[in-house]
Amino acid sequence: MLALNRSLVVIFAAVLIDAIGIGLIFPILPRLLAEVEHTADIAPYIGILAALYAAMQFVFAPVLGSLSDRLGRRPVLLVSLAGATVNYLIMAFAPQLWMLVLGRAIAGLTSANISVASAYITDISTKDQRAGRFGLFNAMFGAGFIIGPVLGGVLGDAWLRLPFIAAAALTAGNLLLALLMLPESRLQSRSKLTVAAFNPLLPLRWLFSMPPLLPIVLVFFILAGGGEAYGICWALWGSDTFGWNGAWIGLSLGAFGVCQTLVQAFLPGPAARLLGERGAVLVGTSCSAAALVVMALARESWVIFAIMPFFALGGIGIPAFQALATRRVGESQQGQFQGVLASIVSLASIVAPLGFSTFYIAVQPFWPGAIWLLVAAVNLAAVPLVVLGTRPTRTATN
Repeated sequence: MLALNRSLVVIFAAVLIDAIGIGLIFPILPRLLAEVEHTADIAPYIGILAALYAAMQFVFAPVLGSLSDRLGRRPVLLVSLAGATVNYLIMAFAPQLWMLVLGRAIAGLTSANISVASAYITDISTKDQRAGRFGLFNAMFGAGFIIGPVLGGVLGDAWLRLPFIAAAALTAGNLLLALLMLPESRLQSRSKLTVAAFNPLLPLRWLFSMPPLLPIVLVFFILAGGGEAYGICWALWGSDTFGWNGAWIGLSLGAFGVCQTLVQAFLPGPAARLLGERGAVLVGTSCSAAALVVMALARESWVIFAIMPFFALGGIGIPAFQALATRRVGESQQGQFQGVLASIVSLASIVAPLGFSTFYIAVQPFWPGAIWLLVAAVNLAAVPLVVLGTRPTRTATN
């Protein structure tokens, strides 16, 4: 098990609570919108709120990352945690739709602090520690997605607004913990704050001025986009292929989430030491692709549960690749780089669902499992980019 200092405890707590806050709204959002709008036709509003959340992440993740390079990680994290607390309180008592929209916009902005948390981990970790710590980082995010919907459903049954009050209390507690226990990690000289730091296009323009980084960013986009297929198609595929009801769909997703969380908590560090970071990425991608092919061909539901531990081994790849990516830029630009990566992941969460849902509709009548062959192909498309983007090169110093 990784040795955790108090800074990592605070950072991982922030990541966990961020993910819980994202997940807890899923089971209660339809009822909340119906209550506020007094209508059963709430599908368009759900789409608007989801798109707004992702768009705010896309715009502000590079901004927060760049600001953390200039001002330090700690103040940016503290402000984002304070903003998240305010957001949950707005959502808890919002009587009108526009207030819910404002709350989700703030939620998307503050959740962009994931880029700052990633940069903080990079600052305080040696290069050999990063794969393991990024694995635990992703495990905390995965655990939050397991806890969030359960918490939202249970508390929402007691009172529809109670999940937001609970999230506000958790975030406020994390803010207090950060105030008392989180030191600044960005100890190198920092540049002055300028208006340009708030320009969301500036980090993206910087990215295109660094051609060696483009394959790495494309890998993150591909892998993040492939991950969107599960949320979009899993329930439909399970129902169409195996006749799963809601309980079986929830059980299968929960089992996969638990396996994925355990793998990312314990295996990325050892895998990177044993296989090398590049090898861990390639092995993880191969495991995911092989499991997806089995899913596509499966005709009995027990097969899905049987391959889940193997499927979850794909989780060793992304933390190892995150560790590799940090070597491609200098210490003074880690926040900006992590912000760009977070922004690219958000862009994938906007684009990929449209493509996967369209493909699933096309194959649903004759072979619903074909969707997983497409996801496998998407994952494998990242392999040549991994090889290209991780060739030995001189680390940036600016």
